[in-house]
Amino acid sequence: MPPLQPLTRHDALASWSEFLPTLASYAGARNHVQTGHGNVSRLGASIRFRTLTEDEIIQTTLERHTFRAAEKWLQEVCWRRYWKGWLEMRPQVWSQWRRRIRSLQQTLPAETLARAEAVTAARSGVACMDRIARELVDTGYLHNHARMWWASFWIHAEQLPWELGADFFFRHLLDADPASNTLSWRWVAGLQTAGKAYLVRLSNIEKYAPDYLAADVSGADRIADGVVTAHVPEDFCDVTKLTPPQYPTSFHQNTVRTGLWLHPDDLAPESGPLSGLAPAAIAGCISDRVYRGVYRLSSQRIDSLHTVIRDGLARAAAHYAAPAVVVDSEDPVQGLGAWAGDHALSEVVAFAPMVGPIHDMVPRLRQHLASIGTRLTLIRRPSDQIALDFSTAGFFPFWQKMSSHLSTPSQQ
Repeated sequence: MPPLQPLTRHDALASWSEFLPTLASYAGARNHVQTGHGNVSRLGASIRFRTLTEDEIIQTTLERHTFRAAEKWLQEVCWRRYWKGWLEMRPQVWSQWRRRIRSLQQTLPAETLARAEAVTAARSGVACMDRIARELVDTGYLHNHARMWWASFWIHAEQLPWELGADFFFRHLLDADPASNTLSWRWVAGLQTAGKAYLVRLSNIEKYAPDYLAADVSGADRIADGVVTAHVPEDFCDVTKLTPPQYPTSFHQNTVRTGLWLHPDDLAPESGPLSGLAPAAIAGCISDRVYRGVYRLSSQRIDSLHTVIRDGLARAAAHYAAPAVVVDSEDPVQGLGAWAGDHALSEVVAFAPMVGPIHDMVPRLRQHLASIGTRLTLIRRPSDQIALDFSTAGFFPFWQKMSSHLSTPSQQ
């Protein structure tokens, strides 16, 4: 079996090749938590970093299966794009969540912080929930059902702030995506869709993950059916819809010296609107100081970022026949500026990052590059723009538009 969570493109393609023939059984099998997770794709990290893109997954899916047979799988692939589109129009939800984490860490009572620490350290007293917490820390992965059960336990049973639980997931999940992680936690809490909090039930775990209960059922009475009731927290996020920035969806090479900046929001420049670029130099930035100091990511998560960035750079160097380097800098903006200066670049081109850590640094990077005479140009994949245009309401209106788009012959 390929790695549990493939990070390089080579391993991602191997996992995808193995999983693709099984898609006919995906809809019926996906909810079960199985040893090794062979009933689900385990491609979350690959899709999150785009070592494997949604576009090629959708294309190969529809070459092998009918739309109807693969619809549930296609929905799951597109959920991330929907969440990204939703957050792109409400970037303040991300920034307010980040500020709220810092505020809670400084203002919560010591006993609440101690309880939060105990639950994340798998000392909640509910054995199946503690098993999930250990699995997350040990592997950097959780089945989607396990994510929802644990988040619901944290919010509604333990009555701990959703923001800190989402931070725990963000620090450990290798596929942690700013939009999917933040908004999924808000959904479980009952904030994303009013009146629809998700409640953990023991019978659900017994049905879909009996192995979680096989060795130890201690504390299970705390999540027995009907025991956990909704504890919808106060919403500190402003969800006013804003107009997202507009980026070109194509790039026409000019005569100035151009560099390609690769970042973890999209590590597949060899496909899409930047495939024909002729860069003089390529760079990807790594900053363990930011990873550890700002976001407090786990060592396993940091290692995964090193792996995907280096893999993306190696592929880009081969595709473009241009030198590719890792910029290892305490300050990514200064590091990328030094790289642009060393290569006398007049322009740096990159995929437009979605709302999240990379997006947060863009204004300062743009200003710094301008100060040394370098223009920053951001490009959006056409398919991302389509998904963004479809993300103006709930998921099902989004899917109605997306399914019509994907099922037309020109999109297959």
